[in-house]
Amino acid sequence: MFPLLACSIIALAIIGERLWVLRPNRIIPDHLVQDILKRLAQNESQPVRLTELAQQSPLGHILSQGLQHCEQGITIMRMRMEDQGRQIIVELERYLNTLGTIAAAAPLLGLLGTVLGMIQIFAVLGGTPDPEVLAGGISTALLTTAFGLFIAIPSLMFHRYFRRRVDEFGVKLEREAQKLIDGLKAIAPMMTNRRMDRAQR
Repeated sequence: MFPLLACSIIALAIIGERLWVLRPNRIIPDHLVQDILKRLAQNESQPVRLTELAQQSPLGHILSQGLQHCEQGITIMRMRMEDQGRQIIVELERYLNTLGTIAAAAPLLGLLGTVLGMIQIFAVLGGTPDPEVLAGGISTALLTTAFGLFIAIPSLMFHRYFRRRVDEFGVKLEREAQKLIDGLKAIAPMMTNRRMDRAQR
């Protein structure tokens, strides 16, 4: 029961932390790309500060990497954002392997408790039956199995839910990065078109 109790605490902590971290408005703030393009197009007195942009959100971190290398051409800019995007995805998947391991291990720990309980039962039946010891063995067998499943089922559900959410974030991050590239092509053709033409030949 103690290993199962530890698994339940760890799984609950991971689920709570991932629910807080993997919020859509934290990962991909609304209208961030549009605001950046608007500032660049209007040449506002407050330019885009890349350091602040990178600290705002994972999407901002990716876009800041692209903007740092926009003078090197569209291809380099896209490559830098893709590299940064892969690192962001790794960060978003943090602790999910641990949660998946708990989902797989909890039923096995419950089964181990069942086996130990059955051993205790047969040990009692081999000698003079003691009702209290016999009841304790049956209780151990049933409780550990139930507790293992009680931990494994929600852990597995949340593990798959978080995996799906991270996959969706990956697609959306790529889409937003492409929006930035398309926007730069539109607002700064003199700056990007010649480099883009050379890179795409």
